[in-house]
Formats: sequence, structure tokens, C-alpha cells
Amino acid sequence: MDSAMALEMGTLDPDLLQLLDHPSTIPSKPSPIKLPVEELFTQWLSLPETQRLVTSLLEDVKAGVALAVPGNGNANFSSSLLSSMFSAASTPPLSPRSTAGSPLSPRSPMRRLGSGPMFVSSPLKKTSEPVREIVPQFYFPNGPPAPKEIHEQCMVKIEEMFSGHPNGLPLSAAFGPIVKEICKLPSFFSSSVFRKIDVNNTGLVTRSAFIDYWINDKLMSADTATKIFHVLKQPQKSYLTQDDFRPLLRELLATHRGLEFLQDTPEFQERYAQTVIYRIFYHVNRSGNGCLRLRELKRSNLVAAFEQVDAEDDINKVLRYFSYEHFYVIYCKFWEIDSDHDFKIDQDDLIRYGNHSLTYRIVDRIFSQAPKKLTSDEPGKMSYEDFVWFILSEEDKTSEPSLEYWFKCIDLDSDGIITRKDMLYFYEEQLHRMECMAHEPVLFDDIVCQMIDMINPEKEGIITLRDLKRCKLSGNFFNILFNLNKFVAFETRDPILMRQEREEPNLTEWDRFAHHEYIRLSMEENGEDASNGSAEVWDEPLEAPF
Repeated sequence: MDSAMALEMGTLDPDLLQLLDHPSTIPSKPSPIKLPVEELFTQWLSLPETQRLVTSLLEDVKAGVALAVPGNGNANFSSSLLSSMFSAASTPPLSPRSTAGSPLSPRSPMRRLGSGPMFVSSPLKKTSEPVREIVPQFYFPNGPPAPKEIHEQCMVKIEEMFSGHPNGLPLSAAFGPIVKEICKLPSFFSSSVFRKIDVNNTGLVTRSAFIDYWINDKLMSADTATKIFHVLKQPQKSYLTQDDFRPLLRELLATHRGLEFLQDTPEFQERYAQTVIYRIFYHVNRSGNGCLRLRELKRSNLVAAFEQVDAEDDINKVLRYFSYEHFYVIYCKFWEIDSDHDFKIDQDDLIRYGNHSLTYRIVDRIFSQAPKKLTSDEPGKMSYEDFVWFILSEEDKTSEPSLEYWFKCIDLDSDGIITRKDMLYFYEEQLHRMECMAHEPVLFDDIVCQMIDMINPEKEGIITLRDLKRCKLSGNFFNILFNLNKFVAFETRDPILMRQEREEPNLTEWDRFAHHEYIRLSMEENGEDASNGSAEVWDEPLEAPF
């Protein structure tokens, strides 16, 4: 029997003795290290200890005895087998890997379950469901909510303002403090806020209606620009138009102390309001489409101008947009060149502006609507609004709207660059005018070199709008091309005037021009000859006569 068993073991085929793999350990794809594992198993079967172990197991199976698996209390025997097995190999084999998971380590809890059936589970640790985190709101279109203390203080003020008025407040002096103290807006916004709440035109604003509009709509915590934007704009629109500012200007004219003298001249009240609105859209509406967005309003200084005009009794000290002196200069300059006083000017009228300072070619470009589409309903005519844009651009060539205005005029082919050809087209007329006026002509090649050195463009030979915005002398670049009077004045500029400009850096070229023109016009109005004034009259800053 023993000899037969030994014979059978000697002729035993190792492939027939391979243990069946557990289903959890069968790889889904052939392992690249299958061959070294099979060689290792063949070497293990060829060992004498393995032969004896297999023989013993076969006898136990025949006798019905429970199998004693190595590793369950027979660690010494297993370690001896492993040591003998590795000593027989020439090189250490790679650790076998399986797609079902890594081999169990000696300290694995599955090794300590005893001799019972092996417990098979996923080698990946079971993770719990992700916890949902509630992210607090971090974007508020109208600004973050007001703190609880401020909200309570606001409610207390509302109760005080509306106490004794159960039916609501009318648009009177009692409603002004609400706009000033609770809404934090200039006082001349009272009628605009009132009409925004009183949508049914009842003539009264109740406490609940005010709370619903100002508190529940989150306007209390919004910034001033957002408040103004929502108060002025029409429902269902996301922009402001010129008509949205007209009620605001009417209330300003009716309530501001610096404009009381206009009460008896409704015509000039309307012209003043139009001029202010045109100036606002000239500077603030950078897209130039007539639709003023909230983003443009926030980037401008209009809110600061609103606050200044509400706090200042002298309207002429508010140089941005609201100065009456500035309106007076603009209106009078328009009236001077409007020969037939139909409140429209043509090319012949505009050519007389500034004592014929402009060239015919630049006037042609303006009326060709290259810089801006004309708003006049009559072809070939310029309206008062168009003239406001022109004079603001002509008298202050340092502002961005002015640079864009004149850049479009000089850029003949609208390709976004000013070339030597564009400059030559306009300078030819300037050169002819120099010769006619007995000025020493400056050749084009010489003047181009001066202009290129003055602008210092990024690309040689071409000038872009970006180059002009970077340069502080861009106004002189345009004057050289189409305004001979200012070109000559720059070449012979007075050092005293230059010193005065440096001493008043906050004043723009438009502010200085409007100040001197107002003095000249007011002297002519009083029957005085401004040309006979002494040097002190023009060199020293003067108070406006009215």
C-alpha cells in the first residue's frame, strides 16, 4: 500500500493537483505573473515534505478524518515549507496580485477566524454616504443683508415717520426726511421714490407699502448706486434712458436754492435739464447706445455728483454735470453759430465755431456721422444734443469719450488704427491754411516724426486708441491735424498759464475753458468789452458775476 502510494506520488502530475480557485480570487483577465506562480507551485509539489503532506491528506480523506489545513495552528510546519520552497528558487518571485484585491496579511482579521469556512468579503472599505453641506449664500445682487441691529433701527424710524398718518403720507415736506434719513438718498429723489411706491397714483404712501418696497425688496442694504438705479429705471428694464432722468431734474430745478432764479424762465429750465442729461450720458454711458447700465453707473462719479449737489447751495461749485455756468457756456456757443436760430446747425454753421478754427475735412467727417450718429430728424443738420457731444469733445481732448470721438473721425477706413495716410489727409488742409495765414509751414514728414515721438505707439508706424489713452498729450495730436488755432497756441503757450494748470490739477481742460468763456460772455452781456480787460482779469481766478 505504501509503495503503491509512493509510486503514485512519484508519477503525480502537478497540473492535476492544482487547487480550485475560489470564485472571488479568479481574475477577470489573465494575470501577467501567472507563469512565475505556476513554476513556484511546481517546485513546491516536488519537495519531499509536500509529497508526505499530500499522502497524509489522501489517507485522511479515505478514512473520513477532518482535514488539518496548514496555517490553522500549524505555523511552524508552514513556515518550514515556505523556507524550503524559497531556498529552492533562484530569485525571489513577485508578489502575486489579483483583481479581486490584495493578498491577506498575516495580521488580517480573516486569518484569525479559526478553522471554519473562510469568510469572503470585498477588500474595499465600505464608505458612508457623503454628508450634504449647506453652503450659505455668498452673492447678493442688491448687497448683503443689513445687520439685525440696523434693521431694527430702520423699523423704529419708519414707525416714527408714519406715526399719526394711518392712511399714509402725501408727497410733501413730510416725505422728504424719509428719503433722506431712511433711504439715504439725496432729497431731490423724493418724488421718484414716491412714484415708485405709489403705483396706483393714490397720492399717498402707506407704511406697509413703503416697507414692502424698501425693506422686503432688499433695497435697504444695497449700495447707493444700486438704490438710485432701481428708483429711476422703468419696470421690466435693466437700463436707464434719458427720459428716466427728466423727473429727477424737474424736482432739482424746483427745490434747489441755486436754481431758484430760473423759476420765471421755463424754457431755460428745460434747456438746463437737457444739457445735464446729455452731459451725464456723454461721460457715463460709455457704450454710447443710450442705455445706461448699472455697471456703468457704479464706475462713474455720478453718485458723488448727486450727493454733492444735494449738499451744496451754490450749483456752480458742482463742476460735474450740474454747473449752471457750464450750461450757460454751452447754450451760448450753440446760439452764436446757429445763424437762423432754428435750434439746428449745419456744416456752414459749425465751420464758424471757435473763429473758424476747424478744417472743412474734419467738419465733413462729423456730419458723415463717423464719430456719432446724429440725432436730428433733418438730414445734414446737427441737433443741440449733437452739439453738446461736439463741444465737450472739442474743448477737452483728454477725456476718454473725447479721444474715442476724434479717433473715429481720423480713422478714415474704420480699421481701428491711424496710419500715415490718415494723418496726411487731414494735415494737407492744415498746411494750406498755414500758408494762407502767413505762418511758417511745417512739413508733413517733420510733423509726423514729432507726433510719433509724442504718442510713442506700441507698433511703429500706426497709432491705436490705446496708444492715445496712454499719452497725456493726445489732445495736441488731434489739434495738429484739424485745429490750427489750438495748434499754434500750443507752440506759443504761456508759461504762466502752464504754472496755473499745474497748481490746479483737479480742474479739467473743459473746466478751465468754461470758466474763462463764462467770464467773457457775462462781460459781453453787461456791455463790457472783454478785450480791454487787464492781465489780472484773465490770469487771476475770478468769481462769476452771477
